Amino acid sequence: MALIEELVGSYKAHISAPWQRNLAGAQKTIFVVYPKTDERRLRARLELFELATKESGHGWLPIDFTNVFARWMAATEYREEYFRSPSDLKIKLETDFLQYAAGQLREALTDPRADEKTVVAACGVASLYGFSRVSVLLKEVEIDIKGRLAVFFLGEYENQNYRLLDARDGWNYLAVPITLHSGGEL
Repeated sequence: MALIEELVGSYKAHISAPWQRNLAGAQKTIFVVYPKTDERRLRARLELFELATKESGHGWLPIDFTNVFARWMAATEYREEYFRSPSDLKIKLETDFLQYAAGQLREALTDPRADEKTVVAACGVASLYGFSRVSVLLKEVEIDIKGRLAVFFLGEYENQNYRLLDARDGWNYLAVPITLHSGGEL
């Protein structure tokens, strides 16, 4: 459990520092980066991040992406045809699913409880792997970030690049990385 507690400590050091107000949405995003082997441990200890946030005088509003694809697919009119021919789903994933997932996040970000002093905490983003890119999703909603968006990111951060599940080519994003050895500092 030491890994999770160390991440919580780094997160708390960052989240308890005074927040700048006039930042772009991408700069209000925090990536809590952890190894893919620790997903269950982190999920079991997510309340430590909530507690650290609340102790720092901020609100906490969670969103879980784990079942977003399943909910979208269940509501898709031609889902049976897509199961028979999954390659036909590619265009729909890039448009409709992306908009659906962005809409779910936007709903949390624009919730009346999500003000300038609130952390919207997104977990389960690894569930988007293979369907959509986290980087594209965040571009869709960054204008809606009022307080902070904490993304619990299963993967790697190295040389200012994020790699989800250590699998894809990384992308450079303006988010603040919270890693095992970051100390939560900018």
